[in-house]
Amino acid sequence: MAYDAWIAKRLGIKDDELTRESLGRYQLAKINEIIALTREHSPFYKRHLQGCGSSPLADLADVARLPFLTPHDLRNSGLKMLCVSQGEISRVVTLETSGTTGPPKQLYFTGQDQELTVDFFVQSMSRLIQADERVSILLPADRPGGVGDLLYRAVSRLRALPVKHGLVTKLPVMLENLFTRPVRCLVGVPVQILALAKYYEASGEKRKLRLKNILLCTDYVSPSIVKEIERIWDCRVFDYYGMTEAGLGGGMECSARSGYHLHEADLYFEIVDPVSGGPVLEGREGEVVISTLTRRGMPLLRYRTGDLSRFVPEPCPCGAILRRLEKIRKRKNGPAPPAPYASLAMADLDDVLFPLFGLVDFSVNMVCGKKKNTLELTLYSLHSGIKEQDIRTALSSAPSLLPALASGALDVAMANKIVGDTIFPASAKRQIRVFSS
Repeated sequence: MAYDAWIAKRLGIKDDELTRESLGRYQLAKINEIIALTREHSPFYKRHLQGCGSSPLADLADVARLPFLTPHDLRNSGLKMLCVSQGEISRVVTLETSGTTGPPKQLYFTGQDQELTVDFFVQSMSRLIQADERVSILLPADRPGGVGDLLYRAVSRLRALPVKHGLVTKLPVMLENLFTRPVRCLVGVPVQILALAKYYEASGEKRKLRLKNILLCTDYVSPSIVKEIERIWDCRVFDYYGMTEAGLGGGMECSARSGYHLHEADLYFEIVDPVSGGPVLEGREGEVVISTLTRRGMPLLRYRTGDLSRFVPEPCPCGAILRRLEKIRKRKNGPAPPAPYASLAMADLDDVLFPLFGLVDFSVNMVCGKKKNTLELTLYSLHSGIKEQDIRTALSSAPSLLPALASGALDVAMANKIVGDTIFPASAKRQIRVFSS
């Protein structure tokens, strides 16, 4: 229950005083502080919160009375959300959103805001490494205040040995680095770590790596990716949930690996109906909504993330009281595939395709025609040995595709691309793109 002890310390109480009730009182007080802060200092929120009344919220359930914040708001009014002078901002992050026109989202952080992120990274990494162990950071790390740099600072505070590598491009170069400078932990993008593991296996390399733990972040992590990496390298793989909008915080799996323990000292989470915006029953799936509790530069109140998940109602085997969020498998943003494939998510394809030998990544388009739809796959593999029949067999094991494939209502078009020993870093979350023919 190490997370509980950390949260209790953040709340200024003893470990045995941390309960859902004491945490709720803290979160309510923090939300009222943020409402007062934004009303006083932010031109956007002064207008946005009109009509919400001037009295402090009396209960966490009253948070639902506040209006939602959307990606559109961030794109068009981000600077007006600031609650500090621009001179106090130490980091500005620009997010280009795939499939969206108009200006990009911009997020603003003070030095103290980023210190909160480092603190969360320290807690997360302390579960995976010990002092003097080497950690390879396979994330962008060249910019001060970027994710790789903040992670580097966190690992250093644990008296471990962080190595800034950046995103992986040359597989043999990265693999040799892992042999010449042995590491106990890797942190990186799921498909990149998978590609590195599969390259290791395909090369017939006999030397053993000393990996103990791997932390995957920045995108959805399929169970098939976890299974493949653990099979090849005989280590444990953990999943981290975070987003730039939340200051890179969010949640992380514990050793039970049964959901993300949420970062509830700095973030308040809700699950709402994706259509109506109303609350859902405990344990039901809906859209994840976040409010920042401690951020001062650009606080967010009820930001709709587009991620679809649910709170796990059962107690965690580790005994922690923190809420758990089920692993994210799909998002509601962007055009959805047509019926009867509306429930199809990238995660469904990951689950059935990534176990194929040599496959390290793929992109997918759903082309909607008047009489028939076509699933266009571009496959990236380490060799040319992936047979079309193997792909079709794998796709047929996806419940959301089987009926259409069996009846001939869905065509599949495939293009194979051999990456050799070079892979190209993904710049955005992988998703199904929908087009009309």
